[in-house]
Amino acid sequence: MMKKDYYEVLGVSRNASSEEIKRAYRKLAIKYHPDKNLDNKKEAEEKFKEAAEAYEILSDSEKRQRYDKFGHSGVRGSSSPGGASGMNMEDIFTNFGDIFSDAFGEGFSSFGFGRTTRSRTIKGSDLRIRVKLSLEEIANGTEKKVKVKRLKVAKGIKFKDCSSCNGSGQITHITNTILGRMQTTSQCDVCYGTGKNVENIPYGANKDGLIKEEELVQVKIPSGITKGMQLKISGKGNEAPFGGIPGDLIIITEEIPHEKLKREGNNLHYDLYISFPDAILGAVKEVPTINGKARIKIDPGTQSGKTLRLKNKGLPNVNGYGNGSLLIHVNVWTPKKINEEQRKFFEKMRKDENFFPHPGNFEKSFFDRVREMFS
Repeated sequence: MMKKDYYEVLGVSRNASSEEIKRAYRKLAIKYHPDKNLDNKKEAEEKFKEAAEAYEILSDSEKRQRYDKFGHSGVRGSSSPGGASGMNMEDIFTNFGDIFSDAFGEGFSSFGFGRTTRSRTIKGSDLRIRVKLSLEEIANGTEKKVKVKRLKVAKGIKFKDCSSCNGSGQITHITNTILGRMQTTSQCDVCYGTGKNVENIPYGANKDGLIKEEELVQVKIPSGITKGMQLKISGKGNEAPFGGIPGDLIIITEEIPHEKLKREGNNLHYDLYISFPDAILGAVKEVPTINGKARIKIDPGTQSGKTLRLKNKGLPNVNGYGNGSLLIHVNVWTPKKINEEQRKFFEKMRKDENFFPHPGNFEKSFFDRVREMFS
């Protein structure tokens, strides 16, 4: 069947302005709206779709230009699949409903054909709590039991059909306009669109039959978790009224500062203070780690500010990509007070050409004297 000329469908000339095309479409859409033609609804719906298809092409300057030049073949595939008869009513109201709203309000465009709210299942709200973790717990992973106050459906609760919407979950509004009685539908604000009401409200429960109770929830913390990372426990948030789906419990992690170690990503930092003789002569020192202690070697002649690295002694990656390092920052401690013998010794050393040459150039007795002075 050959399609009608789009200008002919809307009843406008080929020189019609965009505003004239819009007015013509609005007039036809109102005339052939199925809700206004209950005795001949099927035919009216076809004409309604036909007008919408014509408007879709002629209201778009690029499509209109192709149509003027090539006819229907120039816009094949531009309109809704299947032509006028194949257009979806809901899509028409979604795409073109705005041309009615200016004159008749938001509800006019659908006339009962737009999206309607049906009885639905609602979800309870999420809960958020903060959990503090030590560095050891972060390194090894842990399980914690946390107390959560959540809304739960009260025991012995019973439901009945909502008296406001008669169990449908939606309210129908009839509005008188210059074109007659128009119908719009919206979600029932009494039952939240569920179609149910609480029949008996137990003591202490709210109007939706929910009561706040404390519950102990087991939380599994993976190793290597980072500060601020959130964990979700499904179904442990507030329960929903009317047999809905419970919300989720969101765990926000916080880190308790360690007494000696500082965290940077998966790496740990430790400030090691050594004496002047240890820096000159070298030494073996113990440093703290997450799970105990480690012995490290301080080479003779170590300079203050040097960083030593212990691989795999940091925190594990939360995704399982190995461990970070423990970075040891060596700081040489300089005494503020020394005795007269020590002062004379260092004054003598200061007179030497290189002050303190490489330790290999000293005799063993020199190192022994230094160690004795600071022991």
